[in-house]
Amino acid sequence: MDKITKIDGFDISYHDHSKRIIKVIFKNELIDKLIFPFNKFDVTALEYKPFTRFTIAKSLDDLSNNKLSNFLKSILSDRETGCLLLAPEKKTPKIDQNFLLKISTAICHLIGKPNHDSMSGKYYARFFVKHQDDSDSYLRKAYTNMDLHTDGTYVKEKTDWLLMTKLEEVNVQNGESVLLHLDDWEHLNEMCNDPIGRQNFVWGSPKSKNISYKVEHPVFFNDEKGRPQISYIDQFPEPKNMDQGNFLQKLSDSLEESKNKILLNLPSGYIILANNYFWLHGRRPFKKDKNLSRELLRIRGRFF
Repeated sequence: MDKITKIDGFDISYHDHSKRIIKVIFKNELIDKLIFPFNKFDVTALEYKPFTRFTIAKSLDDLSNNKLSNFLKSILSDRETGCLLLAPEKKTPKIDQNFLLKISTAICHLIGKPNHDSMSGKYYARFFVKHQDDSDSYLRKAYTNMDLHTDGTYVKEKTDWLLMTKLEEVNVQNGESVLLHLDDWEHLNEMCNDPIGRQNFVWGSPKSKNISYKVEHPVFFNDEKGRPQISYIDQFPEPKNMDQGNFLQKLSDSLEESKNKILLNLPSGYIILANNYFWLHGRRPFKKDKNLSRELLRIRGRFF
């Protein structure tokens, strides 16, 4: 079944790398029409007044004749796709970091409710990846491979979806985004049918995440149709025994060795929006540069 639809103000197509990824381009005339409603609220208002986030979301949906919200939700919940790549037709001075934060906010509030991000204390997190880093996780380590993982493994809230926006980057080479659809992973049947993967694992988090508790859940579980889903990150599980430790090692190796990973070299202004339970994401290392800087925005949450 064809996933492509026509919505005024948008160019929608399959991505060149995979028909599982739907590319959505915001046309210039649509961007121009968003400037006024977006300028009604500064970033502080969006942070302090949660209802303003729905106001700008409605402004975006209204410009699509209320088609965009249903389209985004249908793609994200479709097992055959589940991932969108969104971007402006042309990066202009109007599309600054505040605009990108607002359009990312609007997109998220068309599909669901963002979770509180304990790392930032807000409904979103912004963070830099730079040459030097003394943090306690792979998130900001520019020259270390960030292995394939899902988000929200160590929190109590459901994390149905994840949005990542590249706000700005300078002096950057390499550092490609890496994606893998769970059904394209060569070892899915073997690993998800291993009883150890269905056991409860303990998941903690480093101090920077500002989470004071630990959670327990399996790596693999099934959706309402009996299809496998995954909640996994390599850095945060605390295996209880040798069996769990060896299972996690085998899982990590087989994910990283997959030949079906999709590598994307995306310019600033691009947004990845993906189902968090059957898409994994990661990042390749950057080429060393003492002036390297990339700023990212992250919002994650649950469907309405």
